[in-house]
Amino acid sequence: MSRVLDILAQIRPEVDFERSQDFFEDGLLDSFDLVTLVSELDKTYGISIDGMHIVPENFHNVAAIEALLTRSGVVP
Repeated sequence: MSRVLDILAQIRPEVDFERSQDFFEDGLLDSFDLVTLVSELDKTYGISIDGMHIVPENFHNVAAIEALLTRSGVVP
C-alpha cells in the first residue's frame, strides 16, 4: 500500500480509495477531508503545498495526488 493510501485510510478508514477514480464525485472526500489531507501530506513529506495547487483535480484519486507530490519534488 502506498503512503498516500495510508494517509487516506487514516482520514477515512471506512473507505476503499483504491476502487475510486474520483474521490469527490464519488462522495468519498469533502472539503474538510481535503484540508486534513493537505496537512498530512505536508507533514509526511516535509513540503508545503501551495494554495493554488489545492484544487480537486490534484486530489481526485491516488494517481493525481502522487503526481502532485512528484511535481512538488518528492517521491510518493
